[in-house]
Amino acid sequence: MQRTLIKNIDRLIGAYPAPPPLLRGKALQELPELRNAWLLIEDGRVADFGVAAENPPPRADEEIHAGGGSVLPAWVDSHTHLVFAAWREGEFVQRIQGRSYEEIARAGGGILNSAARLREMPEEQLFEQALQRLEEVRSMGTGAIEIKSGYGLSLEGELKMLRVIRHLKEVSEAPVKATFLGAHALPAAYRDRREAYIRLIIDEMLPRIADENLADYVDVFCERVAFSVSEMEEILEAFAKCGLKPKVHVNQFNAMGGVEAAVRHGAVSVDHLEVMSEQDLKILAKANTIATILPSAPFFLNDPYPPAREMVDRGLALALATDYNPGSSPSGRMAFSVSLACIKCGLLPAEALQAATVNGAHALELGAECGALARGMRADLIITKPIPSTGFLPYAFGSNWVDRVLLGA
Repeated sequence: MQRTLIKNIDRLIGAYPAPPPLLRGKALQELPELRNAWLLIEDGRVADFGVAAENPPPRADEEIHAGGGSVLPAWVDSHTHLVFAAWREGEFVQRIQGRSYEEIARAGGGILNSAARLREMPEEQLFEQALQRLEEVRSMGTGAIEIKSGYGLSLEGELKMLRVIRHLKEVSEAPVKATFLGAHALPAAYRDRREAYIRLIIDEMLPRIADENLADYVDVFCERVAFSVSEMEEILEAFAKCGLKPKVHVNQFNAMGGVEAAVRHGAVSVDHLEVMSEQDLKILAKANTIATILPSAPFFLNDPYPPAREMVDRGLALALATDYNPGSSPSGRMAFSVSLACIKCGLLPAEALQAATVNGAHALELGAECGALARGMRADLIITKPIPSTGFLPYAFGSNWVDRVLLGA
């Protein structure tokens, strides 16, 4: 048994005696913090922790000196599109010149642009690029991640993406969950044949994905520029027969009834939620479905932010992720999403940190493994440089306060 002791910890943040449940309301503010602490790791899992003055640290095979820095759980990024072939900085310029996301999409840009680039790229090159991005977000503190397909928009393209994600799972130190998002946009060849593309997803993509066990979840972009509520339901019903649970894009630009339908179909999470109706808020306050906000997307698109303060006050289970993708959120830096959740969405630092760790893990059904430093959980953690307080983490949005990231140390 390999025992590693981290000592000289100024603040041990997010350490629990047992894996915490999904957090709602005021529970999000209750972020545990120990001063002048130590943390013991055995074979990659948290074994014990304590305050040095009260419980002297035990002996270990290896000691890591935090040097007066703090230790917190690694981020859990529960919504990304990390596998893609090319950036889309040209569309960034178009938006500065006044064109909207929807206008660019209707002109063949956006997701269709990424799909065209992906068709041209060999699978091995796609994997190598994605691996570099995965290593980058790991270095910034991400300890578990979800990655979606959705830039293939064909049988071959979607299988290519999902096989790349499977390869990333095989080589990653961090847990990776795969989500099939064939219903991300309508391909140009199917512009006047919507039902034919849905049949392609259900009748051809689904059997191959199920046979090769390529996905953990299924997603649909439910929006006016993408798929309707009834189309989303048709797709979710088909995938439910294969045991795939939904994690769906809803309410990014319009409240169309997608939240209610997703909850009815047992969605693990509904993601984006920039535009929320009173009915949506009432439904999610009573549901087990997690409300995942992605504030770096409205930051980049200059759109309204989700009403996260109201969501928390009304008892919704809130998670926080990056939406890392080349079109609307070209950053996988979770710390910036945490800062935006405070600065633009009104969350307290403790609430944002819990949403990005504990609740993010539950949004990937990894709540017993990741997102907190509880006895028996994976020892996925960030050691910071010395900081004056926990609130400094989202406050210092432009600083690199990460000193070291350990995954299953």
